[in-house]
Amino acid sequence: MTHQRPKTPLLDRVAGPADLRHLPDNQLAALADELRAEVIDAVSETGGHLGSGLGVVELSVAIHAVFNTPMDKLIWDVGHQCYPHKILTGRRDRIRTLRQKDGLSGFTKRSESKFDPFGAAHSSTSISSALGFAVGRDMGQPTGDAIAVIGDGAISAGMAYEALNNAGAEGRRLFVILNDNEMSIAPPVGAMSTYLSGLYANEPLAKMKSLAEGFEAALPAPVREGARRARQLASGLTGSGTLFEELSFDYIGPIDGHDMRQLLPVLRAARVRATGPVLIHCCTVKGKGYAPAETSADKYHGVSKFNVETGAMAKKGSGAPSYTSVFGTALTEEAARDPDIVAVTAAMPSGTGLNIMAERFPARVFDVGIAEQHAVTFCAGMAASGLKPFCSIYSTFLQRGYDQVVHDVALQGLPVRFAIDRAGLVGADGATHAGAFDIGYLGNLPGFTVMAASDEAELVHMVATARAYDEGPIAFRYPRGAGTGVELPERGEILDIGKGRILQQGDDVAILSFGAHLPECRAAAEALAGDGLGVTLADARFAKPLDTDLVLKLAREHRALITVEQGAEGGFGSIVMHALARNGAFDSGLAIRNICLPDRFINQANPAEMYADAGMTASDIAAAARAALGQAANVVPLTLAR
Repeated sequence: MTHQRPKTPLLDRVAGPADLRHLPDNQLAALADELRAEVIDAVSETGGHLGSGLGVVELSVAIHAVFNTPMDKLIWDVGHQCYPHKILTGRRDRIRTLRQKDGLSGFTKRSESKFDPFGAAHSSTSISSALGFAVGRDMGQPTGDAIAVIGDGAISAGMAYEALNNAGAEGRRLFVILNDNEMSIAPPVGAMSTYLSGLYANEPLAKMKSLAEGFEAALPAPVREGARRARQLASGLTGSGTLFEELSFDYIGPIDGHDMRQLLPVLRAARVRATGPVLIHCCTVKGKGYAPAETSADKYHGVSKFNVETGAMAKKGSGAPSYTSVFGTALTEEAARDPDIVAVTAAMPSGTGLNIMAERFPARVFDVGIAEQHAVTFCAGMAASGLKPFCSIYSTFLQRGYDQVVHDVALQGLPVRFAIDRAGLVGADGATHAGAFDIGYLGNLPGFTVMAASDEAELVHMVATARAYDEGPIAFRYPRGAGTGVELPERGEILDIGKGRILQQGDDVAILSFGAHLPECRAAAEALAGDGLGVTLADARFAKPLDTDLVLKLAREHRALITVEQGAEGGFGSIVMHALARNGAFDSGLAIRNICLPDRFINQANPAEMYADAGMTASDIAAAARAALGQAANVVPLTLAR
């Protein structure tokens, strides 16, 4: 049976949030149902983040109906829950281009719409940025109220507490909506989740403090006393306040984030009466209204294209195992032989493959929540104790813990093993999730060892090498997605630190690859061989310590040297250039080209399209080699746009 798109008579009348403000409350509730159906239908065609958006459908409608967006600034923390918001803010006609080349971003993006006042794709930034808008308003800038919507997972990060503390001290009018669905990407851990669950277990009415008089006065008499008692209960029977009140916020909640009869009056009362910072605690269900999502373990956090009627997702991939699963399996096998191995993830056990080890050795895998800074220093402490910690964090998220990498790990020379997933360009998540900078930001740290896997077999060897290395911090990077399909070893071999390998030998040009772009380098070498050129192809394996002997050999024996990496300028190519300069290699007239990511952010598309945009295809590499050799008379030389 052919799938029919949902009928949306109310949603068809909404060109923007202003249209919501003319609808009666009962129609807003009905419109939310239509909006939910539209989100499900759109994501079934594009893939993307589904469960988080379904959990905030009513909240999205209510906020835009009550507040004067875009004059009032609505900031979604992380932003993966913003699909309903995008549909309501004039982007419905493009919603089926989500996460595709030249389409809508899967996150909020300032360049995309005036209704996205602050871009986000990393967590826990909303309260800080909202406070910035509040200060701008109070200093005469043309902006209204600021509303930050933050989840119970995101509020576990230290940055959120720093912002709450500062906002409470400032005392400025500011709205923070805590979207408590008791589920971040993985079940949230730690005291905050327990605390919020305890609040939810109390009466589901409001404790309103300074707002109570006006709100409770509007309630029917039998309900009014219950609301007063709920207020007292949420505040603490002994007179102590909630955590948020201790930070000088007026606390309202918990309320049902799917009930317009609660949402609308609470938001309206808050908007009318607030004079300082207010926290509104909404309890929601991730995946709300779509049974396959509600019953899924991860609430359909991230999905590929799927069948709306059944929820069955389209199969994807080449059949080769993913790099992530190869890492998880290899680490688990190493852990089975070495009881000192422990592993840490920052709220991404499945995303990093550590769920594989956790199933077998649950006491040795630690999910610290969305707290990358803590994760790094936690690993440093375990390393100092004599354990062998693997800190498994995406490249883009490891940036959040960089001070800890420098100060707590590198400076002390502690043997923390960094497993860096999602290295290079990652596809539909776009620039915010690209692993572009880790080669540079780790390669410049004294005492660090930095590796990159050229295929999944090499990744297995690098897990074993990291396990055995105890002379200082060591990192290995690998991309998102399926591997190349090479045969995997039964057990990883311990690599010689700082030594690369030559894969084929030629006389004219050398291509030195670092990491997972090796297949493109092979294809470039084949194209050059078709021109009658002799090509040496080498896999560097290490950016630091660099195999200087290998680099100088390639420089001596060839007229041109091409370095290739899936990272930004200032990374592997720069390290090679420094080594060549120190050893006088340029005095011989060696021609060298660095193939790396250009000095700009690459928008979302599939990875092949993104690398083509970056000028990093096999034909680009071959063209760079021809140009370096001075044999490009009939070929347009590669322009390394920066």
